[in-house]
Amino acid sequence: MLLHIPEVLSTDQVAESRQLLEQAVWVDGRVTAGHQSAKTKDNTQLSEGDPTAKQLGDFILAALERSPLFMAAALPLKVFPPLFNRYQGGQSFGNHVDNAIRQVTGTPHRVRTDLSATLFFSNPDEYEGGELVIEDTYGVHQIKLPAGHMILYPASSLHHVRPITSGARVASFFWIQSMVRDDGERTLLFDLDMSIQKLSGEVPDHPSITELTSLYHNLLRRWADV
Repeated sequence: MLLHIPEVLSTDQVAESRQLLEQAVWVDGRVTAGHQSAKTKDNTQLSEGDPTAKQLGDFILAALERSPLFMAAALPLKVFPPLFNRYQGGQSFGNHVDNAIRQVTGTPHRVRTDLSATLFFSNPDEYEGGELVIEDTYGVHQIKLPAGHMILYPASSLHHVRPITSGARVASFFWIQSMVRDDGERTLLFDLDMSIQKLSGEVPDHPSITELTSLYHNLLRRWADV
């Protein structure tokens, strides 16, 4: 499932975050790359232990908890602390698949990367190039969203970031371990949830709402791994 989640952060929240990011210390992005992806990765990042990264990461996690669309789609069990990257001056990231397991630095905790997320801090008119290109069974998708918006997609997808030809692209990226490991099962639950919500809004007293809600929770009970 490839899902655009709008307005995770408001315009004011984006502006405040960007002020902090502009004052932060950026390092070579290959510090968090696996062996293969390090060969094609060319960008800068905030160090995982950077105070700004920790502050903004907590801010993003709090915003995600308030997003019904994210919670319904991801069914999150664990979320890797958000990281931050910047592309400029021809930088890019070649085709790769994200590591299946991510160790949270300085802790014994591991996160299985069922879903990948990119939250944009730069608006599309601030840079040229830099599209996030994701390949799935339905084709090739070029993603370039407004600041504060997020794209959520299976971490198993082959993807890359096209070279920046002008300006700078700043974003946060992170991974989610879902309660439901299988993307197909997770997508069915999401579609069912959205249908229940639509029916509840249009016909609040429809008797099928209870039946469909029971079906949703019984499927979640069958598929969830918590």
